[in-house]
Amino acid sequence: MAKEWAKAFYNSKRWTRCRDAYISKRIKTDGGLCEECREKPGYIVHHKITLTQTNILNPDISLNEDNLEYVCKDCHDLFEGHGLNKGIRPLCRFDADGQPISLREIDRK
Repeated sequence: MAKEWAKAFYNSKRWTRCRDAYISKRIKTDGGLCEECREKPGYIVHHKITLTQTNILNPDISLNEDNLEYVCKDCHDLFEGHGLNKGIRPLCRFDADGQPISLREIDRK
């Protein structure tokens, strides 16, 4: 769910047109598969650079197709900060040396 400060952006015609055009492009490219796992259909357009109160009005970040990715819900919830406190498993585990191991990398093996 969008943060309160982002709701106006996500409800704007500019974002709706950008999102819809990106989804159409992805459907024409590969049938709309998730750009992360390539196994499930896309569900949501994700910003690779997380939107903040500072950059949300910068179209080079918020409306730039190079910063967008069409992903399934499972992959979207694995992005940092997107699945927290929603009953989703942790984003990483730690190896014997205390170094983080991404669960996304573990899942791909």
